[in-house]
Amino acid sequence: MDSEPTGPQDGKAAIQQATQAIDQMQRWWQSMLGAQAPGAGAAPRIDPTGLMAAQAEYLRGLAELTTAPAQAAPVQDRRFASPAWQQNPVSEFAARAHLLAARAMTAMADAVQADEKTRQRIRFAVDQWSAATAPSNLLALNADALQKAVETEGRSIAQGLQNLAADLRRGYVSQTDEQQFEVGRNVAITEGAVVFENDFFQLLEYKPLGAKVHARPILLVPPCINKYYILDLQPANSLIRHVVEQGHRTFVVSWRNPDETLASATWDDYIEQAVIRAIAVVREITAARTVNTLGFCVGGTMLATALAVLAARGEKPAHSLTLLTTFLDFSDTGVLDIFIDEQAVRLREMTIGKGGLLKGQELASTFSFLRPNELVWNYVVGNYLKGETPAPFDLLYWNSDATNLPGPFYAWYLRNAYLENRLCRAGEATVCGQPVDFGLIDIPAYLYGSREDHIVPVGNEGGGAYASTQLLPGPCRFVMGASGHIAGVINPPAKKKRSHWVRDDGKLPPTLAGWLQGAEERPGSWWDDWTSWLAGHAGRLQAAPKAYGGHGHAAIEPAPGRYVRQKA
Repeated sequence: MDSEPTGPQDGKAAIQQATQAIDQMQRWWQSMLGAQAPGAGAAPRIDPTGLMAAQAEYLRGLAELTTAPAQAAPVQDRRFASPAWQQNPVSEFAARAHLLAARAMTAMADAVQADEKTRQRIRFAVDQWSAATAPSNLLALNADALQKAVETEGRSIAQGLQNLAADLRRGYVSQTDEQQFEVGRNVAITEGAVVFENDFFQLLEYKPLGAKVHARPILLVPPCINKYYILDLQPANSLIRHVVEQGHRTFVVSWRNPDETLASATWDDYIEQAVIRAIAVVREITAARTVNTLGFCVGGTMLATALAVLAARGEKPAHSLTLLTTFLDFSDTGVLDIFIDEQAVRLREMTIGKGGLLKGQELASTFSFLRPNELVWNYVVGNYLKGETPAPFDLLYWNSDATNLPGPFYAWYLRNAYLENRLCRAGEATVCGQPVDFGLIDIPAYLYGSREDHIVPVGNEGGGAYASTQLLPGPCRFVMGASGHIAGVINPPAKKKRSHWVRDDGKLPPTLAGWLQGAEERPGSWWDDWTSWLAGHAGRLQAAPKAYGGHGHAAIEPAPGRYVRQKA
């Protein structure tokens, strides 16, 4: 930084102003902490020692910033690290001041004495404030954007305004160049056909890639809060294509994007009319007595619920169960827990619990703000301040392809799963007229969790993906992969990326920590481990079918079908 150091009198005045700001900040914190959530314990308060330490560190940092800026270490935050920021004294000072204030606010959040959920909510609020108030989000202070505006003679600003207008019409911040993708053209292109449909889903059957297939088919149930093609983005990273290549006759549920005609649909409707119906249709088409099943995220929760309902009826149509990043025990729901309490759930029940839709963009925005710098403000800066078109990325295209949810379905799920955790306690939840008991699903199970998953934690604090090993009575194999909720699952072997952990002695201690003590890390994807396990449950090889469907079911239209193309 080339500016002259601030004089002593200016530094003294700045410190006096900072002291006043700290006093105002403290009063704001005390005011905020005075609002106590219903049912909480003692009112939150700030630890005086932690508060004093935060204040002292802030004043020390401010003194360094105002009296000796030339001696400051280079800014490491990638938002402010380019040469343009270093060469612009005003922007660099704004960046350093912002980072100093953010550290002070974070330290104050850490000093809050309250129950864990309150602490998490305060930290989340501070993180959102820090991300939103960064000087990089303002054209007047963003050195990179200003430099580009000069270099392009203002064209970048004009293009940014056009991008903003386009996103206002869309209703969300673009994360990728959506014009580069089209469902059925360059995403969701594995060859197949729709062989059944009702008001809730289309059933896709995929064309075999070899002369023979295993006798026992597999049904994949993706989450209904997203489009199914996260499992079929491109041929190189398609889990669906990978399964087909292994010689499995493969069926996938493609959810309908709900509109007002499904606004009264319930959790029971989705279990009975979708998951249970899909299992039945696959058995009808293939004439198989049992099928292998896979559920991903909430699709896994729904699949396990459906199998528990069927077991309570005395039916066991599944030979095996695979759950990918799935909750059965919701005692540790990670960062999503901050949004769940009695008030929040009751509000949903009052507004859409009897009928209505949870709009897809609301869910998409919630998930984006879990990582605000990467998934929100990064694109605000690029799209609008710099006038850039975001790079084409199939995963982010899928992420922006939002899906609505019926209000009654969503309200039931919030209360019985996230708030009260009733599904994992035998008999406490009733679905389709049957008490739910996962202990009745006595079949082999393959359970996968991602180590850095913030949506379905693997189970470091109890609950999470690992907890299913303690709920399902059949032989279980648990595998943990590196990375997060999506990247950990969509990890094709050919990429030779990341790693996974297995334990071949078959032991499943009560906790993940106990399991890890005997686990072995292996390089690369977990897919080959799973397909090896699945082959042992797939039955003998037989001639592949010559046509889609069978036994009263015929091809309706080519995959990916109509439902996946419906927009929220």
